Parts: sequence; structure tokens; C-alpha cells
Amino acid sequence: MNLPLNISALSLQLPPASPQFIALYRPDSDGQAVHATTQELTHGLLAAAAHVSPKFFYNELGSRLFEAITGLDEYYPTRTEAGIFEAAHGPIAATLADAGIKRPCLIDLGAGNCAKAVTLIPHLQPRQYVPVDISVDFLRDAAEQVQNSFPALDIVGLGMDFSAGLALPEEVQSHERVFFYPGSSLGNFHPAQALQFLQHIADPAQGKARGLLLGIDLVKDTARLEAAYDDALGVTGAFNKNLLLNINGLLGANFDVRQWRHVALFNAAESRIEMHLEAACDLAVRWPGHERRFKAGERIHTECSYKYTVDGMTALLRQAGFKHVEYWTDPNNWFAVFWAAV
Repeated sequence: MNLPLNISALSLQLPPASPQFIALYRPDSDGQAVHATTQELTHGLLAAAAHVSPKFFYNELGSRLFEAITGLDEYYPTRTEAGIFEAAHGPIAATLADAGIKRPCLIDLGAGNCAKAVTLIPHLQPRQYVPVDISVDFLRDAAEQVQNSFPALDIVGLGMDFSAGLALPEEVQSHERVFFYPGSSLGNFHPAQALQFLQHIADPAQGKARGLLLGIDLVKDTARLEAAYDDALGVTGAFNKNLLLNINGLLGANFDVRQWRHVALFNAAESRIEMHLEAACDLAVRWPGHERRFKAGERIHTECSYKYTVDGMTALLRQAGFKHVEYWTDPNNWFAVFWAAV
């Protein structure tokens, strides 16, 4: 018997695919992770010059605030990098093909909302896509959206703190690995740490990589750099202060965001943007077993974002062990995308 067309169509629909998701970072529930997080935050807050790792920006609210930052007029890196990928996706795909890389395992470090990888997936045609991010719940939702867009793609989402190590689970394919690290996030590492991180990826015994596709912000005029990290709407300030709310949740601290100011400046001697939180008055912060008093004007250093020249980053990649380096830039030479082959 012939069914009506609309009923037949419904009966033949397959359930939508779902990405595999592995949460390796759960600081709120895993005892060992909780202890490590507590130790790291306590050490930084009690240091003579207080500091906190920028990875603690990225709870779910922090991830959403950063997503808003990327749409601001002042924040040029995201749209500039996207323009490079749009203009150069053909040459990038051809470069990988010339290296014999077909259907790679695309490992997206600090994937966030996965938007950058989504623009490349049709051109690189990966066999497997592996988005990696410390913001577990935010990434889970993003991976679902990618799966909806590419239902046949094998997706393995990893909620992990890759700054603490890059040991990937067996679910990630070991062959044809291409690491993707956009957004100039490598700039959050001190250059010596960046070198160590790049060496780990380039080491065949560790990362098993064929290469790295890397986005890097370039040195430019101070006014443009500082505006990108201190926008007129104050979204970056809210992003910075949200770190304090995340610490309250992770550490049981009593930070009051109303007592802190957002500060962003370019340190020319170190070639880096610095973000700080500055105490607006004398205050005390307490958490179980500890207390830190801050005087008015005293700061917590929350982020460094190192800016490179093309020659400087090329030299760093070669020092790390990559054998072949190519790059593409925008017309203003504000940003560069590098391909570094192992």
C-alpha cells in the first residue's frame, strides 16, 4: 500500500547524529581536579604580584562574553583572521594536499563556538573533527551545532585543559592529525612556554601531528592594540571581571566585582598586551583557609597576549621542530595564519 508522501518521508528520516563527547576537565566534581585548581588559584592569588591564568576566564558566561567581544568594532582579530581564511582557504587546502594530507583528523584547540573550524571543514574535508575547550558545557552545545551542520562528520568533543598537557584519548584518530590553533591564543603563553607547547605538537612521539594551522596577531600601533582589549561598551571589562565570579565559584572566595577596575595596556618592551584587575579601594578577599589584602591600586594580572612579527613566529616554529612554514596575511598585515609542517 502506498503511504501519503508526507508520511513516507517522515518514516524514512533517520535520527540526527550526535557527537561523541569526553569531559576530561571537571574542576567542580572531580576531586583531583578540584585540588589542582584550588592549589593553582591559591598560589597565584597569594603571590607577591597576584596573578590568575586566563584559562579561568572561560566558564560558560565567560565563553559567551568572549563571543560578544569578537563582534565588537574594536576587536579586529576575529574578523581579520576570518577574512584570511575566506581569501586563502583554497591555497591552505592545496598546501595540505601537496603535503599528502588527505581527510585529516582536525584537532581544534580552544574551539569555543567552533565557528572558525566550520568555515574550513568544507575545504579540508576532515575524516574526524575534534574540538577541544576548557569550557565543557559551552563546547558540548557548540559540537552539537557542528554535527547538525555536518551530520556525516565524525566528531569527538574534548572538554579538557590542554594547557596542562596534550594527552589525547584513544578515540582521537592517531593518523593524519592536523592541529588547528586560531585566534592568536598561543599569545597567552610566555614565549618560552609557547616554544615548549609547539615542540610538544611537533614531536612525532607526542602529538603525532602532520602539521599545525596557527593564527597569530601581529605587532601594530599601540592605540589599536589597546582599544581591542578595552572597548567603549565595556564588554571586555565585564569579561575580565567575570573571572572573579568564576574564582568565587571554584574557590569559595568572596570577590566583589564592584571593587575592581578593568585595566588593559600594551607593554612595548615585552611586545604584549596585559590585562589586569585593579583594586578600587583597600579590600580583603577571603577563601577557605586563606586571606589576601589588596591596597587601592594593587592589581591582579589576568592575561598576557604576546604579539609577534612574521619573522619572529617563523623562527619560533622552526626552533620548535617544524620543517616547513608558510603564511598568509590580511592586506593591512594585522594578522597572520601560519601552516607549519612536521
